[in-house]
Amino acid sequence: MTGNNPLGITGLLGLHFYVRDLERSRKFYTEVLDFAEVGASTPETTEQGRQQSLIFRAGYIHIVCSSPVGDGGRAHRYLSRHPDGIGTVTFEVRDISGCFEQLEKRGATAITDIQIAELDDGRYQQFSITTPFGDTTFRFVQRSSKVLFPGMEYYAEPRGGANRHGFARIDHITSNFQTMSPALLWMEHVMGFEHIWEIQFHTSDLSDENGSGSGLSSKVMGLPDLGIKFANNEPRRPNFKESQINLFTEQHRGPGVQHVALTVPDIMSTVDALMTVGAPFMPIPDSYYDMLPERLKRIGVGSIDEDIEALRKRGILVDGAAKGFYLLQIFLADAAQSYGDTTAGPFFYEIIMRKGDEGFGAGNFRALFESIERQQQIDGGSD
Repeated sequence: MTGNNPLGITGLLGLHFYVRDLERSRKFYTEVLDFAEVGASTPETTEQGRQQSLIFRAGYIHIVCSSPVGDGGRAHRYLSRHPDGIGTVTFEVRDISGCFEQLEKRGATAITDIQIAELDDGRYQQFSITTPFGDTTFRFVQRSSKVLFPGMEYYAEPRGGANRHGFARIDHITSNFQTMSPALLWMEHVMGFEHIWEIQFHTSDLSDENGSGSGLSSKVMGLPDLGIKFANNEPRRPNFKESQINLFTEQHRGPGVQHVALTVPDIMSTVDALMTVGAPFMPIPDSYYDMLPERLKRIGVGSIDEDIEALRKRGILVDGAAKGFYLLQIFLADAAQSYGDTTAGPFFYEIIMRKGDEGFGAGNFRALFESIERQQQIDGGSD
């Protein structure tokens, strides 16, 4: 197990959210995102784990949401320290024993030994480790069973949600830190991830006389051959404390996952459909679209298939680095804004459609950054 993937990871199996209001999450995934609800924790698992769980699926995306049932369970411990958020990222691996051995050699901190469950249709093996992502853990799974997550009752037929929006897979996971160097070193030396991309910028040129504006440094690590990408952000001086990256760490009460990008084959129809069900999106400055044709020429993309006014109407962003190769992306409002509830947390989803470009929307980072900062000023988040 050497080379560019020393842990033998074969894919990203799913994400586990801890939430205070499970019914609110069910409505969001099934009624807004149009995911299918495919299973729930068994009574025994709910009692033993002291948390009730639901599984949602769209394409190759699997989301587990869990709410506490009494005190003492993992969901209760996570939510006693944080707003709602991602507590576990789960990977599938070829050889669970080899993965465990490699992680021990590389200095990982294991939470459990390898746990083995003999199921009706095969074996399920797993273990978890701590990470520099605050209270977010990484889980590794090898399974011959079709079961995605043991201890769950899978419905004979999925309930609601037909994935009419076209969500296909997770494109990348983005996390915020006050200082990201330890996380980058850990991802390289423990996880065996490669450096993929980076950007730095600051909005000081838009500052008023009081010296507003802030910036970020972002670096992406992962296993590009498998499409596993982790973007990592930290604030930049000046105005470090006012940076939306730092504000996230304050609102989340530590480092953690800020957003997850989901791929779609037709972002225009996806956004139209999401708008009809009232999905809230982050506002984009109108000036972005006024300057877009010139910017596309400057960065070498040139013309695009989509009409710019149609993009403006929907708030979709465009970026790229070569003629005819670009991406389209849009960002939902964060959960706290969507629900008017700070305990729902600052997490949000990105929707992305790639048309030949494998970057991360470098030219759009700033537009998103400014949009979040404007919303935080409206909400009083920078006070």
